Amino acid sequence: MEKIFISETGPEVSAAIYGFWRWNTAALANQKKIEDIVRYNLELGVNTFDHSNHYQGKIEELFGKAVSGSSIKREDIIISTKAGIRHFSEKSIKGEYYDLSPEHIIKSVEDSLKRLKTDYIDIFLLEHYDPLYSVEETASALIKLLRSGKIKNIGVSNFNVFQHRLLASHLSQPIVTNHIELNLLQSSAIDDGRLDFIKEQYSKPMAFAPLAGGRILNGKDSKAVKVRKVLTEIAKKYSVNVEQIAVAWLYKLGALPIIGSPDKIRIKNAASAYAIKLSNEEWFKLYNAAK
Repeated sequence: MEKIFISETGPEVSAAIYGFWRWNTAALANQKKIEDIVRYNLELGVNTFDHSNHYQGKIEELFGKAVSGSSIKREDIIISTKAGIRHFSEKSIKGEYYDLSPEHIIKSVEDSLKRLKTDYIDIFLLEHYDPLYSVEETASALIKLLRSGKIKNIGVSNFNVFQHRLLASHLSQPIVTNHIELNLLQSSAIDDGRLDFIKEQYSKPMAFAPLAGGRILNGKDSKAVKVRKVLTEIAKKYSVNVEQIAVAWLYKLGALPIIGSPDKIRIKNAASAYAIKLSNEEWFKLYNAAK
């Protein structure tokens, strides 16, 4: 798989990224499965792995053991992780809240480094905008982490254009990516300016949920059915499947799709979709079907 610079100043990543956000069950979160999936991705040329302390600290820990206990060289893989989403401590209160305070960010980086068994994180992302955070103090903490070498690049996740720009204005190093939901059934980033702003910064978005959580493949609603019909028509032309065309649509847009499935066939479909070069007409046919 081809390697692509995620931004003008950021690292070279694989065109597809593997994320562990769906590894939230005990059946998946075990050492053997993590080691197997890491090796399989590397065989396909996917060398970029996305984590978050919000997924499960255990996943970072198992991943760290899988890499440190193998022949994989640290410099041959790219690791991203995120922080900023927390759970209420009271059992009676369900839900999440956001915390981009310097204290939480610094502690999250330190904890992730230990779990991942590494000296540095290639891309550290603020996982969600926090309306209560002090941008000056958090930016200062991020700059200190950069200077210490504990993180190499800064990214954001689920930030709108103004939130992205506000943080960027307080940093001495460019933000290299915005981790956003982007797929045929959720293309608001194209319309609300987020994608244009990311490109204006000479960077590429990390696109999670490339298949809309499976809705593109199995959704019963009219929009999903309509899009799937067009996907099927185009897939026949290229002798591939619907899933590959849906991911190829993202590649055409300049996005870096995040593969979240633990299924090897699904991983291979997403990785191989990079070779499919949709025409502009085909891309817009799908886009219009989704609209």
